[in-house]
Amino acid sequence: MRNTGKPTIYVFIDASNVWNAVKSMKKLIEYKTLKDYFRKNFNADKVEIFYYDAYPKTGTRDYDLGGKHKFLTYLKKGLGFTVRKKELKRISVTGENGESIIEKGNMDVEITIDAMHNIQKYSIAIFFSGDADFLALVNYLKNSGKKVYIFSSKDNISHELKTGGHGYFDLKDIHEIWGKDLKYREKDQNKTTLS
Repeated sequence: MRNTGKPTIYVFIDASNVWNAVKSMKKLIEYKTLKDYFRKNFNADKVEIFYYDAYPKTGTRDYDLGGKHKFLTYLKKGLGFTVRKKELKRISVTGENGESIIEKGNMDVEITIDAMHNIQKYSIAIFFSGDADFLALVNYLKNSGKKVYIFSSKDNISHELKTGGHGYFDLKDIHEIWGKDLKYREKDQNKTTLS
C-alpha cells in the first residue's frame, strides 16, 4: 500500500447479488462512476475493483450472449476492473415432475481467494454481496485490522452480513451510481425478460 495517509480500497462485486438490486430498481449501475464514488465518499487514494460473474453456456438461451461478453470486456479493458468469470454449471435433477436442469455459478471461492491473496494491498474491503457465507471472511479481515463494508440491498442481504462489517450501505439509496433504465428483451409474442 502507498503511504499517502489515504486508504486503499479493494471492491469485490458479486454480479448475481447486484443483479437483484438492478432488477428491483429497473436501472443499470453506471460502473464507470464507482471508483470516483469510493474516492469521494471514503477519501480513498486508490480503488481496485474486482467483478465476478457466471454466464450461461452457449446454446442454452434463445438470445445472443455477445452483449454479456462485450460488457465484461468493457469492465476489464475500458474501466480497468479485474474480471473473474466462469460458465454456469448445468446440473440434471430428477424429481417428482421428471428431469430438469438447474444452473449454478457461485463465485464465493474466487472472491475469497482474491480478498486473501491481496490482503496486504488494501486497508478497506468492500463487498457487493448479501451472502451470509462471507461472514467468516469478513470476520477474518476485521481481525486482521481491515475495515470492511457491505453494499447490497435490503431485500437481498442476510442479517449476519448486514451487521457483520463496519457498515452497511443499501445500493438502492446510492443515487449517484444508478444510470440508464433497464431495457426489456422481447422473448416471444407475449413474454418479456429482463436484459
